[in-house]
Parts: sequence; structure tokens; C-alpha cells
Amino acid sequence: MIPKVIVHNSISLDGSLTGFNVNMPLHYQIAGGFQADMHLVGSNTAKTGMDMFLDKIPEEREEDLRKPDKAGILWSIPDSTGKLKGLLHVFRQSEYCRDVVIFISQSTPDEYIKYLKERDYDHYVAGKNKCDLKMGLEILDKSYHVKKVLTDTGCILSNILIEQGLVSEISMLVHPTIVGKKCYNMFGNIKYNMKPILKKKEFLEGEYIWLVFEPPEGIFWTDSKE
Repeated sequence: MIPKVIVHNSISLDGSLTGFNVNMPLHYQIAGGFQADMHLVGSNTAKTGMDMFLDKIPEEREEDLRKPDKAGILWSIPDSTGKLKGLLHVFRQSEYCRDVVIFISQSTPDEYIKYLKERDYDHYVAGKNKCDLKMGLEILDKSYHVKKVLTDTGCILSNILIEQGLVSEISMLVHPTIVGKKCYNMFGNIKYNMKPILKKKEFLEGEYIWLVFEPPEGIFWTDSKE
């Protein structure tokens, strides 16, 4: 059994994830309303976020070598290649994250596994060459009793989740702006025609629109050749 997966993001009128000023307070106000048990974040997004929002990576502290004793929501990150080696302490220091659970694969480098073990990060093999997201979600249900997962990551992880039929809802906060030629489309990697059902439409102050879609009868996409 897998938890309910909600994809939440802020986009422009032409579907871009970047190239405009995101209303972050409103974005996270809506995200918090879902009351998710865990956040699912892509390793690319996690690393990019550090580059964008941190002037420099803080030093790893002695207390970062063990699980922190603090309240907050666990984050789970698929990272089969060890992209975040030497960086995970950033999450343990964050006020927004209690700790991280890492999904690796059978092909994950030994030095990354050693790094995770030495610092007592929960990590699970989920897949052979790449992380199997369905298997990872099943682990969250079984090992952490997670019933609702929220991801507001970039398009790569979101698109994979959608194409694999693992998403229960797509929440979009539409901003009143058009990016144009530099549009980085939220659904640019989807290979199939999709026929979602509009579940919610709400007009918010500042000319923002909040849309929530769900798949029809558990099937989110149909082959484009149909």
C-alpha cells in the first residue's frame, strides 16, 4: 500500500515553474493545509535549493552526526547516485525539517552508503539502478506509517510520479503572470495526454487562482495515440 501523494506547485499562467516571483507565503500556506505526514523532495531540487537560498554551505557540526531531537516533518529524498553526499547536514540544521530519509538503489556508490551509516541517516534500498518510487512509498507506509505525502519539488520528480500513476492530487497555485520564451514548463516531461478531473477552483486575493485536480478512477494519463 502506498500513501496518498499530493503534487503541489506554483506556476505562471503559461505553466512555468521559474522566471517569476513566487508568492512563497501563499504557496506554503496552501501546502501546510494538506497536513502531510512527510515531504518528498528530489535530490536535484534539494541541491539547487541550497545553491539558491544559502550564501554558503554551513559546516557540519558534531551534533549533525546523529539524529536530531526536534519536532518537525521528515523529508524523504531519492538519491541513488549520492548527489547529496556531504550536504545532508543542511537539513538537520534546518528549522523546517526534522530529518531526512534517503532512498538509494543497488547501484549506489559504497562511499555514499558509508556516509549515511556513519551519520545514522535512515536509508533504504529501493530499486536496482535507480530509485523505485513506488517501492519507496511503500516503505514510508510500512516503516513510518505515512498516509499522506506532499511534494512541491521541480518537474522531474513530479512528472515521474504522475506518469507512474502514483499521484492522487495535483495542486497548482496559478500566478497572474506570463513568463514567455523562458518558460520552464511544469509538465514539460510528460509523455502522455492527460485527462485530470478538476476537484477544486478557488480565486484568491491578488488575482491568484488555486486549482486542484485528481485522476479519474485512479488512472491519471492516457496514451497520446488513443
